[in-house]
Amino acid sequence: MAIPSGSGSEVLKVAYQAQMTDTAISLVTSGANEIITVLSVVFCERDGNAESLIMYIDAARNDIGGTAGADIYMMNRTDLPARDVFVWNDKFVLYGGDVLKAKSLSSASIGVTVSYILQDWS
Repeated sequence: MAIPSGSGSEVLKVAYQAQMTDTAISLVTSGANEIITVLSVVFCERDGNAESLIMYIDAARNDIGGTAGADIYMMNRTDLPARDVFVWNDKFVLYGGDVLKAKSLSSASIGVTVSYILQDWS
């Protein structure tokens, strides 16, 4: 994706996943002409069991020194205590088909909320 020079839109958005388990789920996906700035990701454990979290970017491009489709880990085995909340509030950017994914290491009941800015240049 080229750096945009024309008009577009910029909107604050939120994505919810009511149930995250040990199978990776897509939290946010960037389109071909979109830039997503992730502001925060909130994980909430609901079943009373301590869990371990994994969050990564499924990179659609190979311009970052890797291979298209490579997993770029943001968190790996981060502890989430029983009935607790973990907040990731470091900002990062997705674009060109990148997908933000997450899962736990075991069967779990974790709710996830992602707050982000969507810049659409299509």
